[in-house]
Amino acid sequence: MTIDQPARRFFFLLLAGATVLVAWTARPLATPLFLATVLAVVLWPVHEWLTAKLRKRPSLSAAALAFGTALLLVAPIAALSAFVVKEGSAGIEFASTFAHSDGLTQLVAKLPAPLEKLANDVLAHVPEEHDDASSTPTKDAKAGKDEGADERATTAGGQAVAAVGNAAKATGSLLFGAAMMLIALYFLLLHGEALVAWLDGLLPLARGQTRELLTEFKSVSYAVVVSTVVTSAVQAAAALVGYLIAQVPHPIFFTGVTFFVAFIPAVGAASVCFVAALVLFATGHPYMAVFLVAWGLLVVGLVDNLVKPLLMKSGMHMSGAIVFFALIGGLSAFGSAGLLIGPLVVALFLALLRIYQRDFKKTTRA
Repeated sequence: MTIDQPARRFFFLLLAGATVLVAWTARPLATPLFLATVLAVVLWPVHEWLTAKLRKRPSLSAAALAFGTALLLVAPIAALSAFVVKEGSAGIEFASTFAHSDGLTQLVAKLPAPLEKLANDVLAHVPEEHDDASSTPTKDAKAGKDEGADERATTAGGQAVAAVGNAAKATGSLLFGAAMMLIALYFLLLHGEALVAWLDGLLPLARGQTRELLTEFKSVSYAVVVSTVVTSAVQAAAALVGYLIAQVPHPIFFTGVTFFVAFIPAVGAASVCFVAALVLFATGHPYMAVFLVAWGLLVVGLVDNLVKPLLMKSGMHMSGAIVFFALIGGLSAFGSAGLLIGPLVVALFLALLRIYQRDFKKTTRA
C-alpha cells in the first residue's frame, strides 16, 4: 500500500507527539527505570542460570531475583541507618563540643581578619552542648532563661515538625522509587529477551548491532558499579587505618563519611582526612595532624588512581582521562546517578563510532 506524503507527515507528527507525552509521563520514574534497566542487564546471566535450575520458569526466577535485590537493598540500608544515627549523634556532639573549644578559638584568632569574622559567624550558629550534672543554674539565671522559653519552645517545635515532615517525605519518595525499581526489574527480567528481540527488529540498524550496543551497556554497567563500590570501600578501609594510627575521635563515623564522600570524584575521600587532621590540630595534636594529611594524600588519595582504573580497564574501551571526565560531567548533569549515566553515554557514543567505522564507512566509500 502506497502512503501519500501528507499522511506520512501527519503520522510522524503524531508519533513525535506521542513520544513527547510518553517521555513526560515517564519523567518522574526516570531514575528508578534506569536503575532497574542497569540491574536487569547486570543480573541477566544469573537470571538465565536460575531459570534453568527452576525447570524453565522465568517468572519464578525474576520474582526471586527481585525479592533478593529488595533484601540486599533494604537490609544494608536499615543497618546503615541505625549505624548513622548512632555514630552520627556521637559525631555531632563531638563537633559541637569541638566548635566551642579553646583550641579552635585560638586557631580562629590566628586567621586574617576577614576569615576570622567569617569563622566566628559560622561558629556562632553551632549549638553548644552543656553538662547538666556539672552546672546548676541559679534562680536569677533560671529567671533570665525563662523569659524566652516559650519563644524558643515554639521555634524548636516548628523546626522539629518541619524536620519530621521532610524526613517522612524523603523516606516516602525513597520507598516509592525502590518499589517502582523492583517492579520494573521483575518485568525486565521476565520479558527482557522479547524486548531485545523487538528492539533489534524495530530499530533501523543492521541485525545484531542493537545487541552489540546492549553488550557495551552491560560491560560498562559492570565496570562502573563494581569499580566505584570497591574503590570506595578500599579508600574507606585505608582511611580507617590512618584514623586509628592518628587516634582520631570517633574513627568509625569518619570512616563512614569517607566511604560516601569517595563516590564524589570532585571531592574525594582524602578531603575527609583533611577535616579529621584539622580536628587533631585544633585539639593539640599537630604531629598526628601532619601525619593524617600525608596519609590522605599518599595513601587514600592514590588508591582511587590505582584501583579504579584497574577495575574499569577490563569493561570499558576508553582511556582513564575520558572515564574521569565522563564521571565529572555525568555528576554535574545528572547528580549522583550521573556516576553511571556519564560513562554509559560516552561508551554508547564510542560504540556508535566504532560501528560506523566498521560497517558504514566502508559502504559509503564503496
